[in-house]
Amino acid sequence: MGRVQANGIEFEYDEIGPKDGEPVVLVMGFTAQMTRWPDEFRGGLADHGYRVIRFDNRDIGLSHQFDDKGMPDTPALIAALQSGGDAKAHAPYLLDDMAADVAGIIGALDLGPSHVLGASMGGMIVQLLALNHPEAVRSLIPVMTTSGDPSLPPATPKAMEALTAQPASQSREDVVKHGVWSAGIVGSDPSIINSDEMLEARIGSDYDRAYRPLGVARQYAAILAQPRWHDRLSSLNVPTMVLHGAIDPLIPPEGGRDIARRVSGARLVELEKWGHDVPAKIVPTLVETVAGFLAETRQSQPA
Repeated sequence: MGRVQANGIEFEYDEIGPKDGEPVVLVMGFTAQMTRWPDEFRGGLADHGYRVIRFDNRDIGLSHQFDDKGMPDTPALIAALQSGGDAKAHAPYLLDDMAADVAGIIGALDLGPSHVLGASMGGMIVQLLALNHPEAVRSLIPVMTTSGDPSLPPATPKAMEALTAQPASQSREDVVKHGVWSAGIVGSDPSIINSDEMLEARIGSDYDRAYRPLGVARQYAAILAQPRWHDRLSSLNVPTMVLHGAIDPLIPPEGGRDIARRVSGARLVELEKWGHDVPAKIVPTLVETVAGFLAETRQSQPA
């Protein structure tokens, strides 16, 4: 793993695959460190000849922490949203800033236009990257995410509880227990979801690497305060594939469908039994789907 300076701050990152391969930049979602990308997924894309880069978003993992910003005033932020006030004043940064982070990393690593794949909050970030920094994007793959249209169906009440509830304490045991519980609520069908033992090992490893609850709160504020971008998506002119789970309870599939409807020429792929997670049993399908799409973008580009 390495460090890279971008957008005025420092990020932890790593990469696999051939140095001369087309770059694929993976952007993880809310609360999640870059280690949440399954090795089998990254390795599968690298085996197809791609240079695969992942990194910790700001305020999570080993990247720059905005601890000087303290805890955001989430009730005031929500009140501002409801009253039509300035919600941005109550957030230390926005998803726009996180999109600028990705553009900065692409530039600092001299990647050139890159294939960008983002999951959940990361899927929001890569949409904003394509809108705000089109020169950085070769193709766009939003995964289990939304267009930002506030009229779309919300998360189920149980899924929203899983997103916002807190563990009984900040101890490793309670954090792991809480993570397994929430993953079971938002995750895939029991026939493909990762076992509790797999989840415990992953969540425990993340806790040991970096546990940053205040960073999580600031990321949540960034999602809430971000000005909506759905009306801008029709301006995109980049090869786009939207991936979504048919039973996602946290960001229902209507979110992915709306992105595909708004982006000209976008392809929508919905997978049965898939929720808001990346279970091991679905990774081979994801690798082949993504690699096939990327190969098509190469063939469609002028010589």
